[in-house]
Amino acid sequence: MTNSFIVRSRRRMRLRAVLLVLPSVLAGCAVGPDYATPLLLLPSQWGSAKQAQHKAPRLNNWWYGLHDATLNDLMEQAVAGNLDVATAKANIREARATMRQARGTLFPVIDGVSSSTWSEASSDGSTSGVSTFSRQFQKGFDLSWELDIFGANRRGLEAAVYGTEAANEELRATLLTLVGDVASYYVDVRGYQERIALAKRTAASQRSTAALTRAKFQAGTSSAVDLANAEGLAAGTEANIPELQASLAESIHRLSVLTGQPPSALLPRLEKTAPVPSTRMNVPVGIPADVLLNRPDVRLAERQLAQYTAKIGQAEAARYPSVSLTGDISTSATHFGDLFKSSTISWTFGPSVTVPIFHGGQLKAAVEIAEAERDTYFIAYRSSVLTALEDVENSLVGLSQERIRNRKLKESAKSYRQAATLSRALYQSGSTSFLDVLDAERSLYSAEDTLIESNVSIVKDYISLNKALGGGWDRPVDASRPEITDKNTGPHFAYRS
Repeated sequence: MTNSFIVRSRRRMRLRAVLLVLPSVLAGCAVGPDYATPLLLLPSQWGSAKQAQHKAPRLNNWWYGLHDATLNDLMEQAVAGNLDVATAKANIREARATMRQARGTLFPVIDGVSSSTWSEASSDGSTSGVSTFSRQFQKGFDLSWELDIFGANRRGLEAAVYGTEAANEELRATLLTLVGDVASYYVDVRGYQERIALAKRTAASQRSTAALTRAKFQAGTSSAVDLANAEGLAAGTEANIPELQASLAESIHRLSVLTGQPPSALLPRLEKTAPVPSTRMNVPVGIPADVLLNRPDVRLAERQLAQYTAKIGQAEAARYPSVSLTGDISTSATHFGDLFKSSTISWTFGPSVTVPIFHGGQLKAAVEIAEAERDTYFIAYRSSVLTALEDVENSLVGLSQERIRNRKLKESAKSYRQAATLSRALYQSGSTSFLDVLDAERSLYSAEDTLIESNVSIVKDYISLNKALGGGWDRPVDASRPEITDKNTGPHFAYRS
């Protein structure tokens, strides 16, 4: 064994050691700010909540508290078929692929290269001379590796990881909005059905009063004015029914589309009437800090802030030198079968350094742009927190005040019901004028219709409160399956359809 061979072996060993140690040494080096979750000053308790409501919120499947099996089934359908959910799942797949792409920048790039050439040369340089044919086959590998000394690629990967987490939160935020919308439109459907049934009952009662008035008119104990008023009141009540029917159909159409179906798909299923769902009295709301953990839109804004903080490091790293290792190894021969046998082998290997010297201020401007984008997302994060707090406070006030209003409306409807019954009996016996009957029946219908609307509002305020607290779909949703499965993606003749 010669000394030169020993020297070359030792050099190779040192080079391998450097290549193995260098990435780990450089891995801890990065430029730009390191992200930390901002600390925000939040109130210690809700201003509109009672003491009993400060328990931790119970957000899992909150719509089960409405005790409606049809609504539960619609939730399942909506999560499976909603197109906004499908879009959010596609965004997750894109973010995951972007993350894998960013991770690949941390590793060497190796390409295989093969070539074959045929050449002809004349011995005297003219076309009449003797020609010599030659051919050469070459095969080898090219390698390049950016060492990422100042962490540009690692910051890119960091941003991609945060982007994937943001995409997951976007899906959760979409699901939160979806279950809230499904519940709200379903409650609207049941509310319109009750209002239509009330209008039909009231119109039938008013038609009965009009018939009584007609009989009294024919007997000469009532005037034509009374008869006209009675028939006009009944017709006016009946005129409300088509408008309510149209609103009912629109709500069903919206529910159908939310579940990913044509607008009329749910008409047969929801044609049978059912009462407006009822809610429990107290809803635990926890403390304001809970929104930071429970609201997906707040978590989404925070992850976006983290993502754009990492992008500052990407932009900053472009202002520093970059170091790459490049190399290739190849073998060539005049016959293909001689490759790796009776062939020549050559190789090159070495580092290259690129130092930014003058870019006209572009690199510094890029950092400032990234910093401004980060500031924008920081403001958006703070705004999302304030919006979340506002949503909860508004929902608490709305729900508590609507319940107070609802109790008064029940008392009002009860009193008007008694007044209508008494006035109708007195009018039938001739003890009062028809104007009393007319006023009592008009007031009763208005009070009962408003009471139904209030019942709907209570449930919708309950829905809004659960949404504001961050209650959405908490079960796993598979985002890995694409909407379209491509076929025949390998090499083939392309054609236009």
